[in-house]
Amino acid sequence: MEHRSLIERRQELLALDAAFKELRRTTDGVPRARRRGLLAFSGPAGLGKTALLTEARKRAAADGFTVVSGRGGENQQGSAFRVVRQLMQPSLATMDGAELRAFLGSWYDIVSAALGLEATGSAPAPDPTGVREGLDWVMTRLTVKKAPVVMLLDDLHWADTESLSWLAAFASRIDDLPLLIVVAYRPDELPPQAGELRSLTGHHGDRPHDLAPLTADGVTEIVRSRIGAGAEDQFCKECWSATSGSPFEAVELAIGLAERNITGTEDELPSMRELAAAIKGPGLIERLERLDTSTVRFAHVAAVLGSPFPPQLAATIAVLGNEAAAEATQQLRAARILAEGHDTEDELEFVHPLIATTIYRDIGKSFRAGLHDAAAQAVLTAGYGPTVAARHLLEVSCDGSPETVACLRQAAREYLRAGATEAARRLLIRALQEPPLPEDRAAVLHELACATFLIEPTATVRYLQQALEEPDVDPDLRASIVFRLTQALAHTDQLAKAVTVAAEEARQAPNARVRMRMQADLFVWSMVRADDPDSPARSRTLARLAEQLPGRSLEERYILGLRAWDAVLRGEPRHTALMYADKALQGGMSWTDENRGFEVPASVALVFMYGDQPNRAEGLFNKGIAECVAKGWRGSHLALGQTLVGYIRHQRGCLGEAEDVVREGLRIADRVEGAVPAQWYGVSVLIQTLLARGRVAQARALADEHHFGDVTPNAVIYPDPRTVYAELLLAEGRHAEAGRLLASVGEWLDGRGWRNPAWCPWQLRLASALAPTAPDKAIEHAEEAVRRARDFGAASTIGQALHTLAEVTGGSAALDLYAQAVDHLEQSPAAYELARAHVDHGAALSRNGRLAEAADRLYQGLEGAVHCGAESVAARAREELAAAGLRSLPLRYAQADTLTAQELRAAELTVHGHPVAVVAKELRLTEQGVRQLLSRVYRKIGTDSAGLAGYLEARSRPHA
Repeated sequence: MEHRSLIERRQELLALDAAFKELRRTTDGVPRARRRGLLAFSGPAGLGKTALLTEARKRAAADGFTVVSGRGGENQQGSAFRVVRQLMQPSLATMDGAELRAFLGSWYDIVSAALGLEATGSAPAPDPTGVREGLDWVMTRLTVKKAPVVMLLDDLHWADTESLSWLAAFASRIDDLPLLIVVAYRPDELPPQAGELRSLTGHHGDRPHDLAPLTADGVTEIVRSRIGAGAEDQFCKECWSATSGSPFEAVELAIGLAERNITGTEDELPSMRELAAAIKGPGLIERLERLDTSTVRFAHVAAVLGSPFPPQLAATIAVLGNEAAAEATQQLRAARILAEGHDTEDELEFVHPLIATTIYRDIGKSFRAGLHDAAAQAVLTAGYGPTVAARHLLEVSCDGSPETVACLRQAAREYLRAGATEAARRLLIRALQEPPLPEDRAAVLHELACATFLIEPTATVRYLQQALEEPDVDPDLRASIVFRLTQALAHTDQLAKAVTVAAEEARQAPNARVRMRMQADLFVWSMVRADDPDSPARSRTLARLAEQLPGRSLEERYILGLRAWDAVLRGEPRHTALMYADKALQGGMSWTDENRGFEVPASVALVFMYGDQPNRAEGLFNKGIAECVAKGWRGSHLALGQTLVGYIRHQRGCLGEAEDVVREGLRIADRVEGAVPAQWYGVSVLIQTLLARGRVAQARALADEHHFGDVTPNAVIYPDPRTVYAELLLAEGRHAEAGRLLASVGEWLDGRGWRNPAWCPWQLRLASALAPTAPDKAIEHAEEAVRRARDFGAASTIGQALHTLAEVTGGSAALDLYAQAVDHLEQSPAAYELARAHVDHGAALSRNGRLAEAADRLYQGLEGAVHCGAESVAARAREELAAAGLRSLPLRYAQADTLTAQELRAAELTVHGHPVAVVAKELRLTEQGVRQLLSRVYRKIGTDSAGLAGYLEARSRPHA
């Protein structure tokens, strides 16, 4: 498209200039927040969108900006990450191997397949979320390295699904980057999956610039620029009518008129209309067919390959020699079908996508399929790889070719390795239709099920059931199929079916190893199932089996890990659970085994948390999270890991840290399709943490947002959602509702034989609910909880149970119970529970006139509550001190030593009244960075900005 097509595009060019001006503006090397991080041009075909992007490239280069660009292709929408590769590969290609690995770092293996780089090792496929985050990281680094950067994206309506998904997410977060994204698309041809991008272009900065057809004056200017100012007004008006104001057609018509030496008189109108008709549609095909047969065949192959295309490859498919291909290229350029002016002959392009589309759609269906078949073979021979060949095989008729099935399966594996699950699914469905050899059908169905698991779990169930019906399936493959099937059933809330399938497979497994593997799966889904009707008997079976196992194989270690977890649920002695957990870990247990899941490793880690060894539990979780991150599993696995790490922090009393970590887990879960289990865990832990901090209104808002309390999952979640919801009701003073709910929880758990208050403290909460109206019943429940806690033997659990018993007992009789509770909690890692017990014991002592002892307990409780971030407990401690006529002493702030020098300096400057901008300049941070730094300070010292001066003053002198 020539510059003349930019006539009547003044507003669009001004928008470009304004966006470039904002991109240039920087302060101390840090880009300012911009209104135009994204600029969009939209309109039907032929209105000059490509010309605008060409002009944008020219102006960006003149300003010294780095330009990266990509373009969608009508026949290449199925090629996953094609547009992403166009954007990033040229910059990465300038680096040698060592430099590239250093640049990508730990992201190399996660994004290598998506970027078309050489992958290493045989790591499991990363999930789509991990790949998208990796691409974010790569593009961000490239932007910072080559700043400022202009990203040009043409024909976005034809971009592949994966690139569209990445772009929509990335473009929403670019305002802090020295980057301008300019896109062009046909709004009526955007695919359904581009809804997020459509929304973004409609609300990000300026609205999309909708291009209008040229006026008659605009077309007249284009025509006269080519054939002379003497072109008659009526002739030019007819040119406008013939082209409907399309800049593309007007320019092409003007060029054709000049080539025929037409001057623009009324007598020449028939010739003009003939030329206008030949620009597109049937006229274009007629113009093409006037050329020789070899040239037409070359054009057909080019349309099948898609623009741009390698001329040598097109010549091979068209069965043309070098001279014939060069002649065809020359003729097609002369006919204005192929574009002129390439710096290299490595690739050729059509003058306009409309031309390629018209030629492609005119090719007969059977002949077109034959060309795609030939193209698939040619690209494989030329070394372009199975994913390029697979695009063509999708257009070929099925004929039972094993080679076709093999190519499609290999391409699907590459797409899964790139995190392109939808593309893999499409290819594997086509492989089934081919069809594969009978002995390969079960394997193809299994691969298809794996590809659909994150997209359509109900389809996964169907494919796996079909795979199990195939005869003579390899035992190891069958075990993998069964695991995937039970997992998919569990994720679609069909846990009873998952248990039935695992039990049936365990009965008919051909050898002991596979049978034990099936038994482990049976125990996993039985424990996860909320309505398991035979839980006590299953626990007895598990206990007998575990006694016989030394833990030499992975199958045995999984059984031992399940035995440890079952011991915790049932409230067996703590040392029994820890002993089995230790045995399960000897020899290793991966968190990222695709055919086993992470349920057992996570459960083993939590055994240590409930057993008062939270540091070891958190270490195991951190190891598991590191495994997930290294392999690109940054979706539901990471969300659940983050959430449960937050649960461990909560149990330790690090409430501020717990809230931050769980919110991050929920953020990940909310953006991952199918991460509902992780959301349940996250909401449960976060509500419990907010209640511990005294933030009842926030907890209620979170519960309402997620319909928490309205729906009960048919899966075992910890902490138990109904018990957590009852805690919220208690905090709101709704004791009767809480009591009814907790009684039903107790009935459920007792029926399963799960009696450990460490895992679910329903009896403690029920005692609190009953205390105002049925104090004797409350004491009975609390005393039973104490007995169960002593049976388990964890100091934190015993201390909490004694604390509740003291609360519901009241009077002077409670003093000894409070003292016992404090004594046990001081021997445990439960810092929040200890602070709470200190304050309640202090309050009871004060009411009984023992003020000296009360003061000591209340001071300890106050300091502990502040450090835990339990604002309501700290407030109550201050109230009790004031009521007793005592004043609060300066806190020791045991966490003060954890502040870094930078954090301390930021705190000092803030206390002395310096604005954020001044602090940012001294510390060489952005203002946002300073705010994040101060937020971290407040979390560490357990106070807010109002208490910062007191903290610094207390820190500067010894505690009296």
